[in-house]
Amino acid sequence: MTGHGTVVFVWRRIPPPFLIGGAEVSQQLLAEQFTAAGWTTIYLASHEPPWSQASELSSMVRHLNGAGIAVDVLEKQQKFHYTWNGVDIRVVPQVHLLAELRRVLREVNPDLVVTSQEGSAELAATARPFTTVAGWLHSVSKTGFHVLDGKPQIALATSRFVCSRVPRSQAAVLFYPPFAPAAQAGPAVTGDLLMVNPVPAKGSALVRRLVEIMPERRFTLVEGWWDTSAEFAQLRNVTWVPRTYDMASLYTGHQILLVPSTVEDAFPRVVVEAGLHGLPSLGSTRGGIPEAIGNADLLAAPDDLEAWVALIRNLTGCALTVAAQRAREVAIPMTRPCISELIAMGVIAGQPA
Repeated sequence: MTGHGTVVFVWRRIPPPFLIGGAEVSQQLLAEQFTAAGWTTIYLASHEPPWSQASELSSMVRHLNGAGIAVDVLEKQQKFHYTWNGVDIRVVPQVHLLAELRRVLREVNPDLVVTSQEGSAELAATARPFTTVAGWLHSVSKTGFHVLDGKPQIALATSRFVCSRVPRSQAAVLFYPPFAPAAQAGPAVTGDLLMVNPVPAKGSALVRRLVEIMPERRFTLVEGWWDTSAEFAQLRNVTWVPRTYDMASLYTGHQILLVPSTVEDAFPRVVVEAGLHGLPSLGSTRGGIPEAIGNADLLAAPDDLEAWVALIRNLTGCALTVAAQRAREVAIPMTRPCISELIAMGVIAGQPA
């Protein structure tokens, strides 16, 4: 599909390529797909994350310069601008984001505005008189659904589970997150059990109990939202990996991914990313995790320790091989072209490929 429109992504979080969680990855990939389809793509964000309000301008610019990216910095206005994979990225202080959005709306008359997360209701309400606004529901939390207060014309629900929570008064469509295909090759499997983001909401307490009662198994824990390594420091069968963007080698180098979230995850990207690399997941029964895994035999309640031990011990040999193949089969369709999907759903105009 050849596109000639303009799309604006706007939110109060940090811009690509700086990644914190699944929402950041999803938005970056969709913005890049718009650009690849021929759209003019603008991404408005802040260098002051809403959870800290502290400016990360200097560190961001240093990182971009180190990666060979040309950055235009306006020091007095505390703004900077650069291009990432064809996406026009503009980064401003929180206090200036709304004014920057208004300026861009008048300047480019976009066909679509996509917004989400903290403070997005005001952004949606500001853009709505100018164009179609899509509120992207990355979670069912208060933060995730905040954008609906701004009355976007359409809500992009990131899973069937999320769809089930959207008020009937709000127009919504099922729109799974975009995913990039897996690399062709990876290292040999030398690791055992993998968990990403070992914090309480994601089931770190259960994982610690598994580590303690299964000393014969090896656990690799990858830092996520914050550093919890001290909680596992004395456990000999744990390997701690600091936050990394290079997850491919971890996915291909392990046997099983553990996703024991205690909260209702919308549709955890990590499950699909692992599946694309042939890594099967064992997950909790909460939220959209069952939908992402696609196999009820690989699920357990997040507080059922005995069930988790049984799942891990039973997933071996032929069963593990079959689960790995099934995980790949479930994940591969998620690498579909999303722009054609948005056209087919009527979110944007055009002819599907």
